[in-house]
Amino acid sequence: MASMGTPAVVMDNGTGLTKLGFAGNDSPSFVFPTAISTLSASSKTRAGGRASNLSSKRGLEDLDFFIGDEALDAANGPNYGLSYPIKHGQIEDWDHMERFWESSIFKYLRCEPEDHYFLLTEPPLNPPENRESTAEIMFESFNCAGLYIAVQAVLALAASWTSPKVQDRSLSGTVIDSGDGVTHVIPVAEGYVIGTAIKNIPLAGRDITLFIQLLLRDRGEADTSLQTAEKIKQQFCYVCPDIVQEFNKFDQYPKEKFAQYIVEYTERKAKVDVGYERFLAPEIFFNPEICSSDYLTPLPTVVDQVIQSSPIDVRKKLYKNIVLSGGSTMFKDFGKRLQRDLKGIVNERVQRSERLSGVQSSGVEVLVISHKKQRYAVWFGGSLLAQTAEFKSYCYTKSDYDELGPGIVRNFSLFSVP
Repeated sequence: MASMGTPAVVMDNGTGLTKLGFAGNDSPSFVFPTAISTLSASSKTRAGGRASNLSSKRGLEDLDFFIGDEALDAANGPNYGLSYPIKHGQIEDWDHMERFWESSIFKYLRCEPEDHYFLLTEPPLNPPENRESTAEIMFESFNCAGLYIAVQAVLALAASWTSPKVQDRSLSGTVIDSGDGVTHVIPVAEGYVIGTAIKNIPLAGRDITLFIQLLLRDRGEADTSLQTAEKIKQQFCYVCPDIVQEFNKFDQYPKEKFAQYIVEYTERKAKVDVGYERFLAPEIFFNPEICSSDYLTPLPTVVDQVIQSSPIDVRKKLYKNIVLSGGSTMFKDFGKRLQRDLKGIVNERVQRSERLSGVQSSGVEVLVISHKKQRYAVWFGGSLLAQTAEFKSYCYTKSDYDELGPGIVRNFSLFSVP
């Protein structure tokens, strides 16, 4: 079989971005928005009923769509409507998702699906019916050789093995996955997600960008667009150890701390001053009251609550292996600040317990793992696992699907890891 000698395809479809590539690579080959633009209803009938009927008989309108950055460009015109098939991590429009996968496989990866095994990702607590729908599309529409659907948090744990801090290569730990739309804190024990303890935080990359934009507008800067706020976030922002001390540093050393961002237009340039938002914007994870009156719980407190809600026999492992995943965890010193604040919460509890019981505790080790691959940690973890010799034996094949039906993908065997 040709599929046994070809690398597996790894597809990580997130709410904001899709990552595509082949197993064994260090980074995805393609990263683009999970967006699709299709012909709007008015443009389908604009040419007259006869032409519209003819095109639908031939199935041509099904081919007239764009995905990713091309979809965003096409949506600026009058004929196409833009939609996002994934919301809050789960697929909501299966027709658009099938077209999205079609273009991903044939236009971007340029591979024959029957020659490749596929590793797809899903959020924790994804309904099993969604897995069945995914299997139906992958096997019946694309005739793929084999399929494995992995939970994103488990793949993020596997990606953390690249860090020298990781001594125990097990699939146990707490994953903090923060992307563009939402932040998840997910405890995983021996590859199994502890679903009852998962917490979502309604603060992520988009909120930081909007907060920067608000600060720029309040100051009356020359350019306050969302794109400029996004660039400032990526280039200048960092997490500080103490917000009051950081304000003092900016006041004492303005030349070192304040910065300028140059926006280049076709005919001119605009200068945008970058000030306190450098450290204030990421601070919303640790002091959310800065930008939100609805949500007030700091990230370290949420992480502690998640681990304390998990079974007592796995808590030490969950504290010892806290893994960062996603672009919004990439701020400088994000991991250091989280580890320090969480250690303070844990040490205070241990000391209180010692006072009440009169017994000396052995203590709890708190370790937050940052690594070079954390921006695309889920995809990279999938690439690591899908290149192993035993990966294809864990997949369900087209013959399995034909014999037993889509229900077989409700459960996948977990990888045996060293």
